[in-house]
Amino acid sequence: MKSMVPLGLIVATFALTSSRFFDSAKVFRVKPQNEKQVNFLKYLARIKQLDFWHPDSAPHIVTQMQVDFHVSAHQSRSVQTLMEKNEIQYEILLHNLQEEIEKQFDGKRNFTGRHSYTKYNDWDKIAAWTARIAKIYPKLVSRIQIGNTFEKQPMYLLKVGKENVRKKAIFMDCGIHAREWISPAFCQWFVKQAASTYGKDKIMTHLLDSLNFYVLPVFNIDGYVWSWTQDRMWRKNRSKNSTTNCIGTDLNRNFAAAWGTTGFISDDPCDETYYGPAPESEDETKAVATFIRNHLSSIKAYLTFHAYSQMLMFPYGYTFHKAPNHNELTEVAKAAVEALSSLYGTKYEYGPSATVAYPTSGSSVDWAYDQGIKYSFIFELRDEGRYGFLLPESKIKSTCKETMLAVKSIANYILSYAS
Repeated sequence: MKSMVPLGLIVATFALTSSRFFDSAKVFRVKPQNEKQVNFLKYLARIKQLDFWHPDSAPHIVTQMQVDFHVSAHQSRSVQTLMEKNEIQYEILLHNLQEEIEKQFDGKRNFTGRHSYTKYNDWDKIAAWTARIAKIYPKLVSRIQIGNTFEKQPMYLLKVGKENVRKKAIFMDCGIHAREWISPAFCQWFVKQAASTYGKDKIMTHLLDSLNFYVLPVFNIDGYVWSWTQDRMWRKNRSKNSTTNCIGTDLNRNFAAAWGTTGFISDDPCDETYYGPAPESEDETKAVATFIRNHLSSIKAYLTFHAYSQMLMFPYGYTFHKAPNHNELTEVAKAAVEALSSLYGTKYEYGPSATVAYPTSGSSVDWAYDQGIKYSFIFELRDEGRYGFLLPESKIKSTCKETMLAVKSIANYILSYAS
């Protein structure tokens, strides 16, 4: 008689293969009303282990900002007590983080070994897919290795477009932060939709005839693998630091754009926003920056995809000064957000990242802009915090479909107006 494996055991497999377990961990949301409450939250972050989801670190907290953070099970009660004593109103977004991690697979993880555009795919599936999609659409898609990660994983870039004479290009990357899984899901969706609708969809056909898209499906491969196998909440890459046992650098603080100068940056390798020992110190950052520098004559737009918050932002992050073409960027972002919202009514904020979100330095979008790519944008995809980084697979399709409209809007503008 064959033994039956309970479905619950299969669902739990993700948790059991991870060395970090999140049972009964909670995600809180607070909105400090005054400076006293802001200072208390910053103090709380010093005495307790808070994993900030939004903003990405305690120094960014200001009055009236929506603040989401994850607390382990053994600290959640004391954190609640301290907030209540200090009259901080809070909401518990997620009562059991481990349950939410398992539920993001909508009841069952994809054990078939097959790549799916409506499921979250691990790196092995994505790497195999990059070769397969190029083979299926040889006249539209080609695969380029632009470098290797710290752990020597090949970094595959997909060039999407009809081969012809030199033409304008748009660079897109996903997954610079490991735990933001909806981001790589979109890059995969984009490549598939672009290639499969060529010759059928007039707009996409025109775009691929006239533009090249350079698509990096997963920027931070090592961190992405770690988020699947060891720690679902991992953010940084996996490079080693010479002065400490703490692992990893925040790749979106490692670019040479006012590196290490502003935006509450961190020189502590143990922090989630550690900027690294030097600009472009990381193999991944160096590979992307080198590729873009070598193709500056053709790359007219840079798009980078993150989660979460539902925002479309542009430079600057390292200063509150407006970019020289601020008004134009605002109009392009406004049109893209309107296109995105037209499908399901999803609401996005838009504007300069320092204003709409918070100040940062060393970001990829500011670096690209300073290289001369005057149409540089950062997407923060769904949602607004109900699921945070754990957006269920059932939301992948709708998220990707609406984001596709925004990318098409920007691409059409680049085609018509970028010089």
